[in-house]
Formats: sequence, structure tokens, C-alpha cells
Amino acid sequence: MSRKAIEETEGQRDGVAKLFVKMMVILNCFTRGGGQLSIGDIVERTGIPRTTVHRIVASLRDVALLDQDGRRQTYRLGLQMFYFGSAVMANLDLETHAHPHVLALHQLTGEVVHLHIFDGSQMVCIEREEMNDSRLTTVTTIEAAPTYCTGVGKAFLAFQAPDLIARIAEEEPLRPRTPNTFSTLPELEAELARIRERGYSVDDEENEIGIRCVGAPIRDSRGRVFAAISVSGTSERMPLTRVHGLAPAVMHTAEKISTALGWVPDRV
Repeated sequence: MSRKAIEETEGQRDGVAKLFVKMMVILNCFTRGGGQLSIGDIVERTGIPRTTVHRIVASLRDVALLDQDGRRQTYRLGLQMFYFGSAVMANLDLETHAHPHVLALHQLTGEVVHLHIFDGSQMVCIEREEMNDSRLTTVTTIEAAPTYCTGVGKAFLAFQAPDLIARIAEEEPLRPRTPNTFSTLPELEAELARIRERGYSVDDEENEIGIRCVGAPIRDSRGRVFAAISVSGTSERMPLTRVHGLAPAVMHTAEKISTALGWVPDRV
């Protein structure tokens, strides 16, 4: 192959790579709070030229990654994205790998254990273990949990890029759910720095008065934090001294689950 042909091939590859980057930038515009966007909205959010946005959006629509509302001339994420997400979850098999460790942590602590995964906006509960004891049923069953004021959420956020933290804070206003909630971005960032330093998070009645929890991050095979595990209980059963005392067990469980998913600690 001639030098000119090689350069042309490399140029084509660079062009394809840049196109994929633009596609991802456009898809990332669609959030829980901004689920339907017009071409103008996308142009404003991305800074990509209108003709380029129109061409890419049309291609994404053709392959069902975007759906179009013809009446309002807006777009939303297509069902194909849901199928991809379902396939990721099925192949990750997090629940199967995590279940014995979640159960062991519950048996060790006697408290409620939650396993959450980040869905792009919130932490979604995929497993919960608790005793059949009325004293421990004061914790409301959580389908989805905010990131900024829960043990699982802060354990996840502490190990994310600053732009993701800023985006979540923008999409999900840091409203004070209790007097203990970190309700400004500087306060939250300082708290996340403390979590990174010690390796675990604490929810000191920040999401619900009378409930405390301690959480730790779960990593995938590449070392990226994508989920978290926590132990929760009433403030009477879990004074702060006990919360911090349980932290090593929670972190050890998180590490076991991460290792089961293929993570090698030395990679971090």
C-alpha cells in the first residue's frame, strides 16, 4: 500500500471516529429531565453545526436509537437503547455475582443491605436484603435513590469525573431533603473528596431523618465505579460510631463483588 493510500485510510478512520464521538455527544443530551429535544435544542447544547446534527439525528432515527415525535418535531431515545441496556445488564449478571456477598453482609450486620446501580440519573435498587423483623422495616423500599444524599449515591459519585457530577447536580437540584443534606455543589464536592480519601460514604440522616447508612463503591472489570452497596438502619440502631465501625465490612463486600466481576485491584 502506498503512503498516500495509507494516509487516506487513516484519514477515513479518523473521520469515522470523530463521527462516533459526535453521535455520543448528541445521545448524551437526552436525560431523564430533558427527554424530548428538537434539532435546535441539540444544536444549542452541543455546539455542533445544525446540518451535521440534522444528518446524525436522521441516521440515529433510522436505526431506532432515536424516535421522532412528528407532531412536535422533537426526538427522544428509542427503544433500541432499552434493548441495549437490558443486554448489558443480562450479560453483566451483577445480581448473580453479588447475591451471596449481599446475603453474607446482611447476616453479619443484621441490618438492611441495598445493592444499587447507576442508571444515568439515579441509583436504582436491584437487590435488597432485610430481616423479617418489624424493628427493621422502617426503611421504605427504595426503587430509585438520589445520588447526592444517599450512601449508595455518594459512594458512586465520589469516583466519577467532575463533568458527570456537575451534570447530575444540574439535572437533579440539590434540594435539602433534611437539615443534614449537602445542598450546594461545593459542599457536595468536599464530601465526595472525603469519601475518596477513606473509601466509603456515610448518609447521616441526609435523605431521611432517623435513617443512617454506610456505602462503598463497586467496580467493573476495568475498575470503573458503576454501582454501590450499603448497610442501612435506624439511627437508634446505628449511631455514627457503629456506622464507621461497619465501614470495613461494607468495603470488603464491595471489593469481593468487584473481584467477582473481573476487577483486579492493582489496576486502580
